[in-house]
Parts: sequence; C-alpha cells; structure tokens
Amino acid sequence: MPQQSPLDVPEGDPFGPHNLPYGVFSTPEDPRHRIGVRIGGYVLDAGAAAAALGSPYAGLLGQPSLNPLLAAGRTAWRDVRRALTAWVTDPGHRGTVEPHLTPLDAVTLHLPYEVADYVDFYASEHHATNVGKMFRPDGDALTPNWKHLPIGYHGRSGTVVVSGTDVVRPSGQRKAPTDPAPVFGPSVKLDIEAEVGFVVGAPSELGRPVGLGEFEDHVFGLFLLNDWSARDIQAWEYVPLGPFLGKSFATSVSAWVTPLEALDAARVAPPARDFPLLPYLDDAGAETPGGFDLHISVSINGQEVARPPFASMYWTAAQQLAHMTVNGASLRTGDVFGSGTVSGPEVGQRGSLLELTWNGRDAIELADGKRTFLEDGDTVTMTAWAPGADGARVGLGEVTGRIVGSR
Repeated sequence: MPQQSPLDVPEGDPFGPHNLPYGVFSTPEDPRHRIGVRIGGYVLDAGAAAAALGSPYAGLLGQPSLNPLLAAGRTAWRDVRRALTAWVTDPGHRGTVEPHLTPLDAVTLHLPYEVADYVDFYASEHHATNVGKMFRPDGDALTPNWKHLPIGYHGRSGTVVVSGTDVVRPSGQRKAPTDPAPVFGPSVKLDIEAEVGFVVGAPSELGRPVGLGEFEDHVFGLFLLNDWSARDIQAWEYVPLGPFLGKSFATSVSAWVTPLEALDAARVAPPARDFPLLPYLDDAGAETPGGFDLHISVSINGQEVARPPFASMYWTAAQQLAHMTVNGASLRTGDVFGSGTVSGPEVGQRGSLLELTWNGRDAIELADGKRTFLEDGDTVTMTAWAPGADGARVGLGEVTGRIVGSR
C-alpha cells in the first residue's frame, strides 16, 4: 500500500488547503528564519518550494520575514495565495513540493513580521459595559464617546511577542482605593484579554486618511492576540492619559497569520447600531460586511474558561482602521492593531478574568484550585475557528503564554 502524502490532509482538518496561514519558522538542522505555510500537520518552506518550481514569487517567499510580502500589496497577496493553493493541491507538483514539508512539531516558530506600530482598541460593547458597571456603578456604564468612535490607545511594539514566549509578571505602582499611599511590587491582578489582531501590509501616505472601503487593500490578515494586563497597575495609572505600564510589558500574538481571503465565508454584519455614525465610520452601505464570525476559546492550564464570540463586536476592524488614520496618521507595513477584549452577553463569553471574576469578587474553579487573577506557572491558551466554504472550518493558530515570576 503506497504511503499517504502529507498533502493528503484529512477531511475536516481546519488547516487544509482552504486555509494556508503564513508564519516564519526554523529547524534545528537549519536555523535560518524562513516563511512557512501551514498545511495540515506540516509546514511548507514556501521560499524553497517556490524556487524549486521556478515561481516568480520565489523572491517574496524566500525571506526571513513576511514584511516584503506584506508590502507587496493586495494583488500580490491574491496571486501568491493562488499559487500556493495550486502547489499543495495539484498532484503534478507533489514530487517537487513534498521534500520541502516539515512536521509542525519539528519546527520552531518565530514572530512572523517586524512590528511597526501597535494600537489596541476597546470595541466590545459587552466588555465596555461590564467594565463601566464595575468602576462607575453610580454612572453610565459607557462613556459619552463610546458609541461615536472606536476608542483605542497606542501600545508598545517592542513587547509584542510570539506565542509560546513566557510572560514575566510585571512590577509597578499600585494603590487600592483604601490605601493611604501607593506601593511598589509585582502585580497581584495579572489578567488576560482575548483579542483578535490585524496586521497591515500596504502602507499609506502621511496626511491621507484610509477609508472604510480600503480595508482589504491595506490589511493582510488576522490572528489571535492576548493583550496581557496588570489591572492593579492600570487602575492607578490610567487617569488621565490611559493605559501605559499596565499593558506595555507583553502582548502575545499567534505565530500564524490567516489571510483575509481565507475568511470570505466568515464575514458577517456587525450588531445593529442605535447611534448615528459620522460618514467616515458609517458602514451601512458597505459591499462586504465588516464583522468576522470567529469562535474563540480561552483555556487556563488546559481547562476552558470562556468562549468569546467575535461576531458580537460593535466596532469592526475596517472602522478601527478608518478612525486610526482619519487624522492623517500613516500606515506602515507591519502595523498591528488589536480588537480589544472580545466578550459576549453571557458570563461564559467574557474574554477577561476581570469580567469572569467581577474584579476578583467571584473566583473561578480550576482543577488545580480557584483563580481570581493569574498565578505564576499558569498557562493561558487561546484557539479559534471560523466558518469556511461548504461547511469547512478555518482554524486560527493558537496563542499561548506561561506566567513566570517577576524579576
């Protein structure tokens, strides 16, 4: 009986040829960083395959980073994806392609792009409402501007790290409302934020806003993102300028970027808005729905604690991009922006421990004990899938991180 090819991906595999996410990998035998494409349980050395096949895209794919491909623009993204799909599905290419496949468990994955800027938003109405109820119990849950613009903050690009990187518990100032003065020490309210990130490919000109309809021209793909948060440090520092040290110590991203084209079947309309939007944010007549139907799972030490639904996000990535550039701010290749915490209307759909435990009031039960916030040694893992064509599922690469003690 002939041996099955690694390209014969089992039916129902969320990383079949309908997906083909991009990453950067190395192997013990060859420590060079190079672009890989995931197919089933294998990684295709995209540059080596392109060279072996005499492809005109060998130059773009034979790089140590995705940045040159990102910068090449939408036409190149489409053409390269079509070529890759042919390479892994056409039996005539198998003899050339198979030597450039490596089992996923035999590679080391790296941050797949050089991060230019990092911006994080606050786009879930359910999350923002929960936070408002916690910290403004006698006032309106949502701030007056929340339904008029996507609120965000500018983060620290140098601390965006790839999945699997340990997260050191940050230290800083904190002050409880009843404390007479602030104290310094390791955070005691270390939290997660289950998010979706987007990476910019084609840049834009300084001074020229990017409109809603240009989203697909500039954004290459999406991935899971965990914006780790030290809630006690954040609570003391954020007035009046917002998040700073409570966020900037680490942001974990998946090693795999799913191209937008793989998610055509997952596009959905965002929730109905009850406030009129200014023209630059008004997507009522958009040709392509702005939302993505992503089903996220959050686990701590292997035990699922939440299933946040991305389809419930009030503000879309296209609106975030339009708002981020409406003042003339330019986009750069490798810019990353996060959706903000993804939370749904149900308790089990909340994407942060802040909400799941109601700021520490209600501990959650894990097999190894109760938690209000993260303890040293805890490992947080996020996975997700999206509906694909003909009932298929499109898998998103996981993002995971383990908490280690402060230094």
